[in-house]
Amino acid sequence: MRRVAFLRTVVPAALFGVWLGGCSSLSVSEPVNRPIAGKAEAAFVSSRTPAPVESDDVLVGLAFSGGGTRAAAFAHGVLEEVDQTTIRSRRGTHSLIESVDFVSGVSGGSVTAAYFALKKREALADFREKFLIRNAEEGLSTSIDPVNLVKALGGGGVNDPKTLSRWLDANLFHGATFADFRKTPGPRVWINASDIYNRTPFIYGEAAFIALCSDLASYPIADAVAASAAVPIVFTPMVIKAYTKQCTDQPPEWVQRARANPNTAPMLRAFANALYSYHDGGAKYVKLLDGGLVDNYGLSGFTIARLSATTPYEPLTPERAVRLRRSIVILADAGLAPSGDWVQTLDGPSGAELVMAAADTAVQAGVRSSFTAFQGVMSDWQRKLIAWRCGLSAEQRRRYQAPANWNCRDLKIYVDRVAFDQLDPERAKVLNAIDTRFKLPTEQVDALISAGHDALRANPVYREFLRGVGGQQSPIVTPPPMDPSTPVAELIGPRASAYAETR
Repeated sequence: MRRVAFLRTVVPAALFGVWLGGCSSLSVSEPVNRPIAGKAEAAFVSSRTPAPVESDDVLVGLAFSGGGTRAAAFAHGVLEEVDQTTIRSRRGTHSLIESVDFVSGVSGGSVTAAYFALKKREALADFREKFLIRNAEEGLSTSIDPVNLVKALGGGGVNDPKTLSRWLDANLFHGATFADFRKTPGPRVWINASDIYNRTPFIYGEAAFIALCSDLASYPIADAVAASAAVPIVFTPMVIKAYTKQCTDQPPEWVQRARANPNTAPMLRAFANALYSYHDGGAKYVKLLDGGLVDNYGLSGFTIARLSATTPYEPLTPERAVRLRRSIVILADAGLAPSGDWVQTLDGPSGAELVMAAADTAVQAGVRSSFTAFQGVMSDWQRKLIAWRCGLSAEQRRRYQAPANWNCRDLKIYVDRVAFDQLDPERAKVLNAIDTRFKLPTEQVDALISAGHDALRANPVYREFLRGVGGQQSPIVTPPPMDPSTPVAELIGPRASAYAETR
């Protein structure tokens, strides 16, 4: 599925498709989410994912952007680099990957996030072979013809997202549901889609499913990932049913507070209003498309968790918040760079190019502002955590198991973005030319994995974080100068070449 090429071809035919579309529609699969009776919140509390080791004083959060296999491979390289970094925490020397508490993904990035959250460290061993170098476009209709135009513009999309879901389930997730995330200790996972009616993020998690009176534990992981990657026009929306008032829960207090407070942050207010509509019958069915429509960085889960918190330490336990010393949130951004040559001429853009430029402008402006806002949220959290920690009584410090010689102010939270533009310019140019689709040549996959390693290792914020936790990395290998005329396979850098030779 060459998303950009497909959309650029479809757009000029929009009027023709709309004219034909009145007489055709594409069937939509029935929702697979099940109702939950009684007290929904109690069911969630009793089956939450066991947290990583509570004694750790280091915490890592990972967010993987959208962008098809391109994004999934880049995120995989970042994950491998995290795994290959060792640190010294209060519980000894270990891989940094054991300190990952939160992982979030959008579209292609959600595949990597979900598989890692499911398989934990074992995911690194076979993700390349099981997904990255496979063709996840099998069974999808990607040709441009009148029939597909009718489906796209008359029926809501060319493909049912269940087609992608079935491929993901057969090749990667093998029937796993959200309950399988909870079987072993590991990171909390947020898979992000877009609620296209309420125009908000839809985060697959407790808050949304309690509001829906629905059972998240039995929901297929493959369906959530497919919803997160359901590009408009290419796919019809994934549908989830709201079982209005079939459970006994009332909306959480923070939802009521967010809706009533005129000073509530716009993102939190919109999310609270969406949850209320699920619970109160305003939305019988929730229609979901690509999470990148509202948040291509996948930061909504982190942000909403803090904005909706009723204590200074949430979403951590007070014990973990007391022990915490260093934390970092790493955003792996494989987003598209500017493209086209119309800036070299007086005329243009026009037609499909104009539509796509406008859409890309809106998405990129949104992600930049969301990242800036997220940095502010994390800075505010650090300030509140320090104030709360320093205000604890001696009895509370004992209860929360504060270590000996504990310094309540010894806390630092880092946030940074890792992307192609932080690499050599010629290498970045080659990487940016790779399509955002779910089928890529093996050499491009390895180039992206290599870039994830190198971009993270060279990141100055990451290096500063590691200095504070006794981090150990392998030396950075500087790639040779890159000639744009050289074939892509020769531009992937020393690490990618070595990576390919081991397979």
